[in-house]
Amino acid sequence: MRMRSGIIAVLTCFIYMFSSTLAWAEAETKVLLAAEDSWPPFADRTGQGLSHQLITAAFSIEHIQVESLVVPYSRALMMARKGQVQGVFNVTRERSTEPDFLFGEEPLFVANASFYYNRNRPLNAQNKWQLPKGSVVGIIKGYEYGDEFAKLSRQLQLVPVASQEQLLNLLLLNRIDAAIMFDKVAEGFIKRMGVEEEILPAFSNHQSRIFLAFSLQNASSPKLAKALDEGLRQMKQSGQYQQIISSSRL
Repeated sequence: MRMRSGIIAVLTCFIYMFSSTLAWAEAETKVLLAAEDSWPPFADRTGQGLSHQLITAAFSIEHIQVESLVVPYSRALMMARKGQVQGVFNVTRERSTEPDFLFGEEPLFVANASFYYNRNRPLNAQNKWQLPKGSVVGIIKGYEYGDEFAKLSRQLQLVPVASQEQLLNLLLLNRIDAAIMFDKVAEGFIKRMGVEEEILPAFSNHQSRIFLAFSLQNASSPKLAKALDEGLRQMKQSGQYQQIISSSRL
């Protein structure tokens, strides 16, 4: 009887250890990320785009499965800061974001942003530093606009909005003097709205190194950042990275 009890105890212990190992392995091979919903062609409301392709492919090389929650960008940042997700898509690495997130070494890509204006209301400036004091400029709530923007914004009147369409509509209605938009994103929305003749780029605001930013609240973030870096490097060496970039026509 004692021998049978001992065998049962050993088997129970083995099953517990095996189940725990499986649970640990499953946790280590999945990552939950917040993806913004309004930044095509990089990330859209359907959970598609260049960022999704690059992140999924890079993690796949390291045998990590990606699960994405598609939410507005400001909410995605908040979720990562609170540790509700392990990372957040498409964050510019700059002085304002480095204290809040863990970044790897490899950016997903580089994106350019410019000031856009209504052809019927030209800007009286040749570059961003020449914008008249008090110029009304539309931006997306929560977006990063480069390390110089903190200084530049002191001379501007900023109008934060929730979507790219709102920025363009404000320009069309002459409610703002300019809007800062990432060029590839602006290109798609301007074409979709049929306002190529009305809304034009003026001059550059900044160039962003775009990252998947990891939550400081998650103990696995350093390992995940390292895995993503390694996956991206292997993709670049094999040519897979350039194939994905080329297929997205950027």
